[in-house]
Amino acid sequence: MKIDLTETTSSKINAALVQARRDIGTPAIGMVLTLVIVTDEENAYDALKSANDAAHEHPSRILVVIKRVSRSPRSRRDARLDAEVRVGADAGSGETVVLRLHGELVNHAQSVVLPLLLPDAPVVVWWPDDAPPDVARDPLGALGQRRITDTYASENPQDALTQRAAAYAPGDTDLSWTRITPWRSMLAAALDQQPVKVSSVAVEGEAENPSCELLAMWLADRLQVPVRRMSSDGPGLTSVRLETKDGDIVLDRADGSLATLCMPGQPDRAVALKRRDTAELLAEELRRLDPDNIFEAALKFGVSKLGAESPAAAPAKAEAKAAPADSPETVTGPKADSAPAKPAAKPAKKAPAK
Repeated sequence: MKIDLTETTSSKINAALVQARRDIGTPAIGMVLTLVIVTDEENAYDALKSANDAAHEHPSRILVVIKRVSRSPRSRRDARLDAEVRVGADAGSGETVVLRLHGELVNHAQSVVLPLLLPDAPVVVWWPDDAPPDVARDPLGALGQRRITDTYASENPQDALTQRAAAYAPGDTDLSWTRITPWRSMLAAALDQQPVKVSSVAVEGEAENPSCELLAMWLADRLQVPVRRMSSDGPGLTSVRLETKDGDIVLDRADGSLATLCMPGQPDRAVALKRRDTAELLAEELRRLDPDNIFEAALKFGVSKLGAESPAAAPAKAEAKAAPADSPETVTGPKADSAPAKPAAKPAKKAPAK
């Protein structure tokens, strides 16, 4: 069932939701959360489709906030709210309200959304494309226990990661981080099977893919070893190489769907590592509503070292440069383990004259 409301209010939208549920014979509310999608007209269809697919696992009330920027000064002064209410088969497993805000109402979106939130249910706010610099302080973001962004949709993903780290608050997350969950699980399982000391890491992927940066930050933070960031033609992440004294552990995915795991002393094995769509990523994030401390640690550890040759090697280089050329601290590698030089022999004493 679809109900179009023009020049309406939040109270009229609530009344329309109640009436629509009665008309289709389901007066009870069986939803577990409210998902607020903040987007524009161009990306609204794709975002709503992904949210409806994710709602099959997480039945929710979906509120799509579309801010219609007026062109003329007169239109900007006028405030108008148009809504489209969808219940039943047209809304998947929950309820959907598409809100189009015009004029001055664009700056007060939270006043429209607040009366439509489900009582005593968590709120998740999702920006599919451009997100504000500080999502936790945004008026709509402040309504949510969980705030989801996607730096992959930004013009400059590295700058977006820098902003996310500077303004991070508990409850923030990013779909670029969600994309590497299978990679992190596979690499952690590989190290569990072979508990060896990793000396360095190489992460290879598309140059403008923030998931590659986040995976490199996570590895540098957890392993405390130098991590090299290398570029490839993609798609997405293509390879991770963990260098150890017993041989390299390599997880390589060249086609975006099937990967090969190579481990020393074991035959190569094929593992499913396909690129997931937005609905699967969103459904994963909706499974947990508590702060992601691992994401916070990875984001804050490496964000200041983006573009560096090795996040963990910079301090070592600075120490080596500060030490004198003939100082013992500059000796590295095998020379550092060699036996110390014997002291020079003392000059022989002169025999007493007879």
